[in-house]
This record gives sequence, structure tokens and C-alpha cells, in this order.
Amino acid sequence: MTAERIIDVRTDCESPSVEELCMFLSEYSARLLGAGATCIRLEKNVTRIAERFDKRAELTIMPRHVHLSVWAKDKSETATAIASVGAGCISFNVNTRLSELSWELADRKISYREAKRRYEEIVSDDRQSKWLVLVLVALANASFCRLFGGDAVAMGIVGMATMAGYYLKQLLVGMKVDIRVVVMVCAFVSAVLGATDILFSIGSTPTVALGTSVLYLVPGIPFLNSFSDMLYRHYICAFSRFVDAVVLTCCLSIGLCAAMMLMNVGMF
Repeated sequence: MTAERIIDVRTDCESPSVEELCMFLSEYSARLLGAGATCIRLEKNVTRIAERFDKRAELTIMPRHVHLSVWAKDKSETATAIASVGAGCISFNVNTRLSELSWELADRKISYREAKRRYEEIVSDDRQSKWLVLVLVALANASFCRLFGGDAVAMGIVGMATMAGYYLKQLLVGMKVDIRVVVMVCAFVSAVLGATDILFSIGSTPTVALGTSVLYLVPGIPFLNSFSDMLYRHYICAFSRFVDAVVLTCCLSIGLCAAMMLMNVGMF
């Protein structure tokens, strides 16, 4: 009992002001939304952290901005902040770690000062091995090729095309190139490599190799997030994410069609 009281006193002494908590939560919200979190997860995490410090928070979530208001429960102090959502890539790792941070705060396992330190650590270091992700994405896409009836040769070609395209994607994203351009270029490169099965008649399922070589670029997460946001009545964000997903799908199609025209493999 004594140890628990000491921990509570320590964390209470480090309790942030309304303004400090508002600024922290606004940055946290924007980063979490940019990492691919759904609106309902964002609301729950922010509410959880605010209640940990006996405060209330209200969110207005827009496609590119988060409007946040925080106030003390006795309404003696209020603060408001608006944060811009970055155009970074979706990261399940960052998404999960930021959600875990909210639970560690809610369960009083860490203090506010420690939470800020961990937040900076999370957003500055994704902790994912790019090479491991590259290999896993290639294996996953090759598995999709097999799922759609591709033979061993087609799987090998798809794996090679995926590795080349995804490596290029990592480079272009690191150079801050627009994601729509990235998808078009990567789809083009992967489709050109995937078309080698047709050109050289290596295997027995060349069309499967070509069709599945670009599947890793399909924006599945934006489609799923838009559906989730629609279920929880975040219609503006749902529509925005759906449109983004459709635009990326069109960019994928442009890259694929350009590669097919270049390689003269025919579109039908």
C-alpha cells in the first residue's frame, strides 16, 4: 500500500497542466492518425490519456487536421490546439506502440514525463528492419501469386518484381516523393519485371505473374479504415480515405497499363 501511494504521489506531482496536455495530445493525435489509425481508436486513446490526468478531451477529426480541446473537470482551465496530419506512410508498428503508450499511462505504469520521452522515441525510430520488411513483402506477394494459381516460376518472378518495386518505394518515400507518383513508378517497374514470364515463355502461368506482381501496392488499409470510420459515423474522414484509396488504385492501374504497353504484352 505504501509503495502504491508513493507512485501515485510521484505521478500526481508530474501531472501536466491543461495547456501542456493539450499540446501533447494534439501532436499524439496527428501522428497516430498519420500512422493509419482509425478515428475510433484515436478517440479512445486520447480520451484514455486525458482521463488519466483527471481531464476531459474533445476531438474534431478532419482528413488533414485534428482539432483538440482539453479542459479540467471543474472547467477552471481550458486549452485548444490544431495539429496537421503528416503525409507519412502507414506504420502498424508506430500505430501499435502509440496505442500501448496510452494504456501504460492509463494504468499508471509511467509518468507524463516518461510518456513524452517514449513518444519522441517512437516517432523518431520506427524500429522496423527495412530489409526484413522487404523480404516479408516479397514472400507475401509470391504467396498471393500461388493463391491465384501461379506456378513456381511465376512465384519466383513475382517475388523478384516485388522486391525491386518495394525497394524502390522505400527509396522514393525516404526522398519525400509524392505517394501517388511512388505508386505509379513502383507499379510500372514491378509490372515490367512481371511481364518477363510472358515475353520469354518461362512458366505455364505468365498472366498470373503479371497480374499479381503489383498486388503489394493495393491500398487495402485506407479502404478498410474508410469502412471503419463510416461505421462509427466519421463520414468526412471515411469519404476522404475512400477517395485517397481510389486515387492510389488508379495510380497503380496507370503504372500497370504503361508497363503492359511498353512490353507489348497486350491488355486483353
